[in-house]
Amino acid sequence: MKQNLRTPRRAIGLGAIVAAAALVALSGGGAARAGGKLPISQGIGAAVLPSAAFGDTPADTQETVAFVLQANNLGALEAQVSSGMPQGYLTVAQFARQYGQSPANVAALEHYLARYGISSHAMADGLDVQASGTAGEFDAALSVQQQQYRVPPLPGHDGRPGRPGGVAHGTKQAPLLPRDLARSVLAVLGLSNYPTMQSNMIGVPEQAQPNDLPNTHLVPADFANRYDLTPVYAQGGTGHGRTIGIVTLASLDPNVAGQFWKEIGLSGSQASASRVTLDNVDGGSGPVNELSGSGESTLDVEQSGALAPDASIVVYQASNTDAGFADAFFQAASDNTADTLSTSWGESETVIKFFANGGQEDPNYARAFDEAFLELAAQGQSGFDAAGDAGAYDDSDELGSTDLAVDNPAASPWITAGGGTTLPGTITFHSLPGSVTIPAERAWGWDYLWPVIAQAEGVPLGDVAADPANAAGGGGGYSSMEPMPSYQSGVPGTNTFSAVQYLTPIDAVQANGLTLSTGWTFDSNPPTTHGHGNGRAVPDVSTDADPETGYQLLYTFGDSCELDPSDPCQSPPPPSYLQYGGTSFVAPQLNGATAAIDSLLGRRVGFWNPSIYRFATQRNSPFAPLDTPGTSNDNLYYSGTPGTLYNPATGLGTPDFARLAADFAAAGAPRPR
Repeated sequence: MKQNLRTPRRAIGLGAIVAAAALVALSGGGAARAGGKLPISQGIGAAVLPSAAFGDTPADTQETVAFVLQANNLGALEAQVSSGMPQGYLTVAQFARQYGQSPANVAALEHYLARYGISSHAMADGLDVQASGTAGEFDAALSVQQQQYRVPPLPGHDGRPGRPGGVAHGTKQAPLLPRDLARSVLAVLGLSNYPTMQSNMIGVPEQAQPNDLPNTHLVPADFANRYDLTPVYAQGGTGHGRTIGIVTLASLDPNVAGQFWKEIGLSGSQASASRVTLDNVDGGSGPVNELSGSGESTLDVEQSGALAPDASIVVYQASNTDAGFADAFFQAASDNTADTLSTSWGESETVIKFFANGGQEDPNYARAFDEAFLELAAQGQSGFDAAGDAGAYDDSDELGSTDLAVDNPAASPWITAGGGTTLPGTITFHSLPGSVTIPAERAWGWDYLWPVIAQAEGVPLGDVAADPANAAGGGGGYSSMEPMPSYQSGVPGTNTFSAVQYLTPIDAVQANGLTLSTGWTFDSNPPTTHGHGNGRAVPDVSTDADPETGYQLLYTFGDSCELDPSDPCQSPPPPSYLQYGGTSFVAPQLNGATAAIDSLLGRRVGFWNPSIYRFATQRNSPFAPLDTPGTSNDNLYYSGTPGTLYNPATGLGTPDFARLAADFAAAGAPRPR
């Protein structure tokens, strides 16, 4: 069974961009100083509240707010992480002493909040204070007035979760803190409960569902065989003694993962749901439900746990808010329990920049995640994120801009971004004559699928290609917010690229200081062009992510009536198998494979990137670069360049995990402090 929901999820387009700009203008942009206080950045959630307020938030509304603190000695921390922590991994206490805020500054913030009746908990790293109180208490402490907004429901498409309708609260005012406190606070997150992050899982178009072929309905063993993880198992690297971490914004039923593991051939403790520990961050993610994205959480645990069958798994289930997402990472770092961690949620950089330019957000929002990832790396915890599923045009299904963009926080230099490929073979379809042949593993881009959809719908090819709902592929390109890190500099292909411009952005509008395109023209036979890229290059590595050559997911629907009052509350169907893809699979697969390698080596290999870019430039690289140029190897824009090591569509290419394990072994562990 495969799911097809092609209703646009967030492809809002010109009207929404203009309307959002108007909301920002009406809100007055930046905040003034008041009573010796300074404004603090807050999360992006408040900025995208989609309607006019209809009243003040009731003062007794319970809230959890994250105060993300400024890291000390940030330059030194970045230099150490970029070099692979040559002086050794840190404990949480060591990290807090060197890079966290002082205990005195943390205590001063907590004391200030307590004056307003707000309880707080400072994480051990000295970078995050979780605070709980009422809306009235936070309004008084931060000199804001939160208001109520009606949020319309948004259906999902291609198997991605949508969003239930309801009421959200938030404020378009910048929170204020006394000067002495404001200097140590990077951002205040959680004054809005508007859900912003999106899952990077995707299904198969109904009219282009493939027949049963060797490269469809894959299971984790297929991944292990294709990317040479099986020799790691043969040497004893099965994840024993290791802990996998999953950060997610939707709840999980561990019994579904246990059922999946059993049905793919695991047994005993390897197939037990007791391997999974649920950690509810900021109150958790609510009931298990497909509308909120529980399918994402399920696939993360199924895939990572199957690839490291003897590892334990801790799932950080957080609310889909800025505060929840950030707190989950800081919690994982402060716990320092997970040896390797992944997430498959994110949003486009265009969304963040749009509201930053309007005075409703600033880059400190992205910096909060940078700080959490730097801590994970400094402690030797590997981290992975999905690079996105809209090819080179990450915002096409969010705010609706058709310009080039990458996903955040995958674009952080301090996490390993997983991109997507399509496997070779001939794909035939249930309801269509003919077939599509993929001669070799390539960058995932659905340009090869556009003719199939056009034939099925009886419409011109250009109409299909220019529909943002069909702009699917592995996320990749260059960050407009994060600089290129030192470990990427000088690697052939990181700052030069080839491209095939099927889609040319048109219909530009001016909004919040940005020029944003809202449509495309189509060239069915684009030439290969070349250019130079600036900023952090995304992704780092890639594996199969195309739903057409995708994986089995044992999917749980949950009880939707608990989220949607209009639902008739019928009993949900039992879990069923669907075929899915998306870079959502890549991140947890890299996560599980790393746990297997860690167990083989008896230690953490840590943040991949400083090592893998060095390995790729040596003889016998553990990566196969996908450097074929042109329209047979693109993510709807970026393509390969012969002889280079890096392709913005696929990063360093596909991994050989046996070779990678050997390279990590030869490199040795960082020296102990």
